[in-house]
Amino acid sequence: MRKKHRHVLVALGWYDHRLLQGIASYATQHSWHIAAHSIIHEKTIPWGWQGDGVLAWLAADDELAQFVLSVKRPTVDFSLRRAELPFAHVVQDHAHTGRLVADHFLERGMPNFAFYSDSTNWSQTERGNSFEHHLGLRGRACQTWRWSDSCPRGFKKQIWSARRRWLMQRLKSAPKPLALFAANGSLAVEAHELCADAQIGVPHEVAIVGIDDYLLSVGAHSTHISGVDTRLEEQGYRGAELLDRMMRTGRTPMRPLRIQPSHVVTRKSSDVLAVPHEGVCKALRFILAHFADPIVIRDIAAAAGMSERSLHLAFTTHLSITPGMKLIETRLENACRLLSTSDEKIEHIASHCGYPSLNAFFIAFKKSTGHTPAEFRRGQKLGR
Repeated sequence: MRKKHRHVLVALGWYDHRLLQGIASYATQHSWHIAAHSIIHEKTIPWGWQGDGVLAWLAADDELAQFVLSVKRPTVDFSLRRAELPFAHVVQDHAHTGRLVADHFLERGMPNFAFYSDSTNWSQTERGNSFEHHLGLRGRACQTWRWSDSCPRGFKKQIWSARRRWLMQRLKSAPKPLALFAANGSLAVEAHELCADAQIGVPHEVAIVGIDDYLLSVGAHSTHISGVDTRLEEQGYRGAELLDRMMRTGRTPMRPLRIQPSHVVTRKSSDVLAVPHEGVCKALRFILAHFADPIVIRDIAAAAGMSERSLHLAFTTHLSITPGMKLIETRLENACRLLSTSDEKIEHIASHCGYPSLNAFFIAFKKSTGHTPAEFRRGQKLGR
């Protein structure tokens, strides 16, 4: 008996080509027939479609949500905008994104922080709340610049220019140097443009990180703006994988599957060390350049031209962290990135991150994350 090919509808109210690549990869491996053209390219809802399952992004369009409900087929939604609907959800881990950006700015010694968003939607709120929370854990305050709170009513033709004037005023008046986390790629580009217009130096006066959407994609060499790699391909692949399981079992999971971002793709807009202490800056540069080597605190102090005691005091004063803690943090951050993005053997990753033995790496990693390296890697592959 020939195996039945699944007929799956891709009903995305918003999409990124990398999300579609992830979906297409799984669909190709499992010989699915994909119906997508009418919605993605023509913006036409295919009332009357019949098939086996639906992959949707129901973040905005009410009619699209009504249609997907009417189909009554297993459905995976890539958004939580309509969390009350009886669908499974595979979404980005926005809280983890906020933590990555906070750590990115903190390790560069930035003293002032702001989060810029243009709406109160769930994804931007989760990113901003997490960013502020993790800064707070390190004793840092964060301004929240939310355009939706200041947006004038009426006169839609004036809203774009009004927002830019509003943002320009905040960029000019904010204490410098400033670490600015923009809630998406478009807002990061806008902030970068306005800094150029106001002759505000990027990154030395304002360092900017956005979300690595199509405007900030890794292959977009024309931009210099740092962005978080949110692993959209993985989100698309895991969504298709979950839908396949639902079509076979008829069971819909209640809890969202969250896909953790990989790392901050560092470009010129945030490639800065803003610590007002030359010795600490030298030490940070030495750590970033040599964390994979068997260095100790004595080596870091020598590179900074300081005694170990003076270096310890300077680090705790300016970064609220000791040099030893910073070295461990840098090694483990790079270990997490390699575990998430490569299939390299764990013992090789341990060596590449400065650990003399697999056992030393295991102990440090488990103490920091609560998981073994193998458990962490499995969790990343499951999109946890």
